[in-house]
Amino acid sequence: MKYLLSVVLCCFFFLLGCSGKNEKKEGEQSVRRNLNVGLVFDVGGRGDKSFNDSAYHGLELAQKKHGIQYTYVEPQGEGADRESALRQMAADPDVDLVIGVGLLFSDDITRIALEFPDKKFACVDYIAQPNTPVPSNLQGIVFDEKGGSYVAGALAGMVTRTRRVGFIGGMESSVIKKFEAGFIEGVHSVNPDIKVISGYIGMTGSAFANPIKGKELALGQYGRGVDIIYEAAGASGLGVIEAARERKTLVICTDRDQESDAPGFVLSSMIKAIDKAVLKTVEDVLDGSFKGGRLARFGLADRYTDYVYNEKNASLIGTKNHERLEAIRLKIVAGEIVVNETAVGQ
Repeated sequence: MKYLLSVVLCCFFFLLGCSGKNEKKEGEQSVRRNLNVGLVFDVGGRGDKSFNDSAYHGLELAQKKHGIQYTYVEPQGEGADRESALRQMAADPDVDLVIGVGLLFSDDITRIALEFPDKKFACVDYIAQPNTPVPSNLQGIVFDEKGGSYVAGALAGMVTRTRRVGFIGGMESSVIKKFEAGFIEGVHSVNPDIKVISGYIGMTGSAFANPIKGKELALGQYGRGVDIIYEAAGASGLGVIEAARERKTLVICTDRDQESDAPGFVLSSMIKAIDKAVLKTVEDVLDGSFKGGRLARFGLADRYTDYVYNEKNASLIGTKNHERLEAIRLKIVAGEIVVNETAVGQ
């Protein structure tokens, strides 16, 4: 009888333990399903066909793959409400991860992350301040703009016929300067005699949302004999693309493949896989591997930073040039080519 009672009790506690494990597992799955991400767009908002749209696509991928929930805030004007939007997301008890899209968020998101230590934060193109540690709950998402732009410059140097190429940046800032410097160095690695004409749309965040000015600058450069322009200007780049289509010249785009905006006139795009980086950040939160207090780098080696070469632009680039570009990319990855940040336009 005692033996029978022991067996019954053992079975009972075994089933109870299994039930607890199942409930815990179901609970964990519930947390995974209910993860809520709050995203604050950069100036230009959704529809820029570039930086912001790529970040939004990352949320769509995360929702489709993992069933997460998300909410977002569009900027107003030049983004003066950036801090209040971040604070709104951080104060929302239902939001688990707050993402700021763009370098302009760096200072605000650093400060707010310190105010909300129990919330997780991430910032695309984050700029760390000298002698200021990144908060332990904040992860900076950064890309190899210099290396990618060097490849774009090398491509422009190989393809140009007029030996004049252009660069148009959005806001004149440290990050966009990296695009310019890498591009110029890449151009001159092919031919130091090629002239590079540089221009910026403005000094504030609104420079990323002014396609009219982008087109104006581009038409001016094309009028000076430039036959390829590399643009790093967010939504303002749409104006550069329009100018290329109008003048039947070439443009190299950034962040996303924008060939569909001007078929036959987009030589390539220096893409930053912001969507995949956002997805990876969300997945890190889901599986518990999210690490704040650091910069998460997405570079040329794993092709998070890359250039577009496919059936749509292969004839513009050419097989031999593509082979040369791949060799250059691999040399940058291996450290055989080191891209500096001091090149300037002419």
